Order: sequence, then C-alpha cells, then structure tokens
Amino acid sequence: MRFLLVMLAVSLMSANVFAAEKSLLMATTTSTDNTGLLEYLEPIFEKDTGIDWKWTATGTGKALELGKNCDADILLVHAPPAEKKYINNGYGVYRKEVMYNDFVIVGPASDPANIEGKSVTEALVAIYDKSETFVSRGDDSGTNKKEILLWDSAGINDYNKKSWYKETGQGMITTLNIATEMNGYTMTDRGTYIKYQSNYDGKAPLQILVEGDKILYNQYSLIPVSKERCPDVKIKLAEKFIKWMTSDKIQQAIADYRLLGKKLFIPNAK
Repeated sequence: MRFLLVMLAVSLMSANVFAAEKSLLMATTTSTDNTGLLEYLEPIFEKDTGIDWKWTATGTGKALELGKNCDADILLVHAPPAEKKYINNGYGVYRKEVMYNDFVIVGPASDPANIEGKSVTEALVAIYDKSETFVSRGDDSGTNKKEILLWDSAGINDYNKKSWYKETGQGMITTLNIATEMNGYTMTDRGTYIKYQSNYDGKAPLQILVEGDKILYNQYSLIPVSKERCPDVKIKLAEKFIKWMTSDKIQQAIADYRLLGKKLFIPNAK
C-alpha cells in the first residue's frame, strides 16, 4: 500500500512538472488586457499549440521588473527606450515588434483649454497656462513614460507640482474614468480609448481632441526573458509564442479585432 502511495505521489509530481512546462507566463501592459485583445487571442493560441497561456497585466515599468525578477517568461510591452535598456542590461534576449496603435489626448467636449486640433506641444502648453485638470496614470507604465516625454518635449518641467495635475497610480481604464469624473484631460492609447468609448455605446464623455502627431506613435513588442539571468524561464515556449504571434494567421487576427467597428491595434511584425 505504501509503495502504491509513493508511486501515486511521484506520478502527481511528474504531472505537475509537465503541466508547468506547458504553461507560458507573460507580463504585459494593461492596454493589451483592458481592450480584450488577449482574451480574444487566448483560445486560438491554446488550440493551436496546446500551451496554457497566462498573463499579468500591469504598467510596462512593472512588467519589466517582473522580467528582471524572473517572474515571467516573456513580456509584451510598449516603451521602446526602456525596453532597449532592459535588453542592453542583459535581462531580455531581443525585441520583436508585433503591432502598434497611437496615443491620443482626450478631454471633455466643452474643451475648456481649447486644445482641439492643436499639436501636442500647443495642447500641453494651453492646459498648463489655463491650469485645467490633467489626469495622469503616474504609474511608470508605457503610457506614463510617453506622457512625461511629451511634457519634456513641450519644455514644461514643473507640471507635476501643480494642483491641477492629478496622478491616479492606476491603469488606463480607471484613469479615463477618473478623468471623466473630474471633467479633465488625459492621455491614452487609442485601443483603450475605443474600449472606454464602447462602455458608453460610442458616446463617451471624453472626446479625442489631439491626435496624429508622429510623436504619438505607440509600438508594442515582445521580449523573451533571458535564460542566462533566469535559468527556469521557458525560453522555448516564449519563442514558440513569438513565432505564433508574428505568423500571418495571428497578425490577421489582430487586424480583425475591433470594437465599435474600429481597429484597436495594427499588426506590423516583420
């Protein structure tokens, strides 16, 4: 009897190890999760590969930290300068561009700072000069990193010391909802904005007021975590995932994913 129990325990341990080997853990930004893209792709991936795909959605800064701490096998993030530094420091193997969208500045239809149609710099200067409420994620996400870059590019250095500048420390949907409550401006990726818009049946209180500047381009890339830094990382599964995500079939699936008839992401794997 004791022998049978021991063999059962060994079998269960072997099964658990096998299951773990067939499970891929990704750290990613909130926009890929909030938009519903990952839930849309998950059943396709598991059907195509038999691999269990799990993810943690957080800001890009925290996702990179999860990779550094060996708490993920692969990253899907959108802050190229931080990603390149991460790889140069030996934490990631390489970057593989997979899709993009763009950032937009949104605000109430009344547009108290009169920023509609202006350049990014003109819009931020107007918000600053008129002390209109601006709601920031303030969470070291890819969106937050881009926002800081935009303020710097506009030559404004003390915006975060002003009473009208509010930091939520939260994800994009929550930040959009807080900006709505405060009748303020914020910056968001277009995909998450469309998701927010869909929550209001297309009639969202916050409107896109500034868009189209080249600086608002928003690239998403996959980064496999370095096995040299993290010996237990499932590099083969990570590379299989990258091959799958960049395949013609899944690039088309990304292109086909829409809300309110609008594309949330545009595939651009090379």
